[in-house]
Amino acid sequence: MENKHQHLLETINSEAKFTASYTGRKNFNPRVMNAMAEVDRENFVSSQYLPFAYDNGPLPIGYGQTISQPYIVALMTDLLDLTAESIVLEVGTGSGYQAAILSRLAKQVYSIERVKELAESAGERLKELGYDNIEIRNQDGYIGWQEKSPFDGIIVTAAANHIPPSLIEQLIPGGRMVIPIGLPHMYQELMLLTKDEDGTTHTESLLGVAFVPLITDEKNE
Repeated sequence: MENKHQHLLETINSEAKFTASYTGRKNFNPRVMNAMAEVDRENFVSSQYLPFAYDNGPLPIGYGQTISQPYIVALMTDLLDLTAESIVLEVGTGSGYQAAILSRLAKQVYSIERVKELAESAGERLKELGYDNIEIRNQDGYIGWQEKSPFDGIIVTAAANHIPPSLIEQLIPGGRMVIPIGLPHMYQELMLLTKDEDGTTHTESLLGVAFVPLITDEKNE
């Protein structure tokens, strides 16, 4: 799989250059690309999809969920501008692939997964693979993880129809959030939210994406 993995990294670099006019990022941070190189995607896909593990596309992981396109994983990660001391919240653990990438860049990753079976399997997988700075909770991601906040960065891997206020509250001043906004099976936009020191927020639409919906019990969703 080594040649396929290397080809995927080259594809991500090419895609970054192609979309730079939308994202403002012609090249991703070397730390991000090193993480993409270190984490084997084949460990996070089911056996039936192993031949496609290093394709630049999403793959089913069961329960109506997917493992995201590697380029999108790299882009969303890069947009967070993480440091080795960052504390990150991920909403939508899935198979654990995105969390594994984040763990290579941040001090601590907290990840929320609504589907209990996915939360449990991802937790076991990440533990077996030696990722020891990731903590997973099975709950509604819309409400975030108040006890572990504030977060330097928040990444949401499912599309909401608006940015959850609870997640904005749990972001530190100076923090960054990356989240897809839009309705299921309709046009969605990848949004970057930044928070000023005084709590003022700014949002920027980057490019069109396609994500599974963020499901929540919140009545105001």
